[in-house]
Amino acid sequence: MAPVLARCERMARNVGESCRKIASEFYRTITLAFLLPLVAPVVFAQPAPPVQQLAFRPYHPSDLYGVGDTVGWTVSRGPSPLTYAYKWTIRRNNKVVLKEGKLDLSSGKDRIEIVADHPEMIYVAIEPYANLAGDSPVKDQATSPASPASLAAPPATPTPAYIGGNTGRNNGLYAVGAAVAPVKLGISTPRPADFDAFWDAKLAAQVQVPINPSVTPIQSDLPGIEESVFALDAMGSKVHGYIAKPARPGKFPAVIQLQYAGIYALDPRWAAQRASDGWLVIDVDAHDKLPSDPSGDIPKSYTAVGNTDREKSYFLNMFLRDSRALDYLLTRPDWDGKTIVLTGGSQGGQQSFALAGLRPERITAVLVCVPAGADTNGDLHGRKSGFPNWPSDNPVAMETALYFDPVNFASRIKAPVMAGMGFIDTVSPPAGVWTALNQIPVPTEPLPLIESEHDNYTPDKGRACSSRTQQILDSLRTGAKFNPTVLK
Repeated sequence: MAPVLARCERMARNVGESCRKIASEFYRTITLAFLLPLVAPVVFAQPAPPVQQLAFRPYHPSDLYGVGDTVGWTVSRGPSPLTYAYKWTIRRNNKVVLKEGKLDLSSGKDRIEIVADHPEMIYVAIEPYANLAGDSPVKDQATSPASPASLAAPPATPTPAYIGGNTGRNNGLYAVGAAVAPVKLGISTPRPADFDAFWDAKLAAQVQVPINPSVTPIQSDLPGIEESVFALDAMGSKVHGYIAKPARPGKFPAVIQLQYAGIYALDPRWAAQRASDGWLVIDVDAHDKLPSDPSGDIPKSYTAVGNTDREKSYFLNMFLRDSRALDYLLTRPDWDGKTIVLTGGSQGGQQSFALAGLRPERITAVLVCVPAGADTNGDLHGRKSGFPNWPSDNPVAMETALYFDPVNFASRIKAPVMAGMGFIDTVSPPAGVWTALNQIPVPTEPLPLIESEHDNYTPDKGRACSSRTQQILDSLRTGAKFNPTVLK
């Protein structure tokens, strides 16, 4: 898991000081609903992506199908000359191979299709396998979307065998995805019988720990904003982050921002920007370190820490720190006493699901993009799992993972949830996200991002999620209720 984290999520704005600076400058120019959870600076530092050789048109523009429907795409030549021969593989939930073939674009178009037989997410990998110029085929390990190694790092060779593709890796790989009766996707693994008892006991024990808040003002570079660094005592660790609010008397609705995966310094400007819209903002570092510290003493492979023992899992203290940040918010006299919104992407979405489930009575809305960590046991049941990639060949790790899986917090959530999901996302697979939403007993708003990989790979394809988040936040700030949009 260590290399997967290092390249898959930590690459986003955290692959060295220069990349963090690029991301910081980018976000100094745009106020978004929240930081796109994994907008990779490498993407912004690279030249424009290559012109595409293939174009895809789904049979249904929504990419949503019913059981018994024919799921398919018309494939045509893109604006770039066709230089490769392509093969395709259709997989159920990006795990079980259903059908394979080769593209024949001699007439200019071809089709990829299959009849859907039960609720599932369909993933199609379209891979180049030879150069049309007659060159010998070159095996390119980077073109396998099912391999964790392909997410972890670029190939060892200086140049990939193929270029282009729509998955953000410039290795020739294309992918398309579709949803079949997704609201009927059920859990792959039973929820632990003592799940509620375990977490209720942890919260009760943390109540006995004084918060002991330490709040140190800092100078915001945005006018009219008060900002501070905070530290709180939690059970087993400390909580750190930034607080920002309008520099005027009053009570404000609150946003708790939870962080995507990796180890990095938080940009205080994000909280200040959100505060300039009229919010009281608590931006929580995912780790027990100063928010200005780019690394602390956090192990790079932190997701693997304690993954065979629920009492030692790194995510135990992470989730408890999130709950402690909420405890502190409830004590602040400048909170309006009504509105608390949780937001975050990827690992931040995972934390948002957990906190909304742990403290359901306090949360007004949950707004997340590509939330990670759902369906951790999916690999055992015909579904490709993603981050944090606990080892599926270790039964104890699989049992431990269930206590930190958003799917198992979901049934406790009482607030409406909006969640964006990429249909070709291999880091936060959409089957898991949809499964988590299906366990929530109140209205939810799934937001399909049908062309999106995880947003460190294809940031432009996921912007609809941050736009929708902004729209909902603007409404909530005025005191309106969030009524999720029913997916049609």
